[in-house]
Amino acid sequence: MLPKNKETTQGSMFFGLEDTLNQKHSMYILANKVNWQLFEESFSPLYCSDNGRPAKPIRLMVGLLILKHLRNISDESVVEQWSENVYYQYFCGQNEFVLVEPCEASELVHFRHRIGESGIELILKESIRINGNDSHDPTASIDTTVQEKNITFPTDSKLHRKIDY
Repeated sequence: MLPKNKETTQGSMFFGLEDTLNQKHSMYILANKVNWQLFEESFSPLYCSDNGRPAKPIRLMVGLLILKHLRNISDESVVEQWSENVYYQYFCGQNEFVLVEPCEASELVHFRHRIGESGIELILKESIRINGNDSHDPTASIDTTVQEKNITFPTDSKLHRKIDY
């Protein structure tokens, strides 16, 4: 069951995330580029509207999956880091900073099963749209400085074998 939309006109007594975050931060910019409505429209029919336990918001779950792949971390790590990182929380649609974890890590597994392969492809297509069409750069820059080089250091054991022969 989808959670009920909460329309709140009153902001937090202390601060709202959107007002306090650095608007030039990459996560802030990315959060405003993603077409979240696309995911709401695509994944809402997968939920029962009148019975069952209310589900986590679709934006939260999609946001956690995107963050997981952006940072190359596990389900457990992304859920844990979400409660510590205000930019993660803003990216996933949170208006105020929350200290508790948004869900159990196993709920991401259930969400992936719910949306299926076509849902994962939709998330991939959206990430390609953001990084591809919006960049307007016809060339791709590839950084090869981290690729492994064929360098022999004085401490390598293969040098010892060469000396023996």
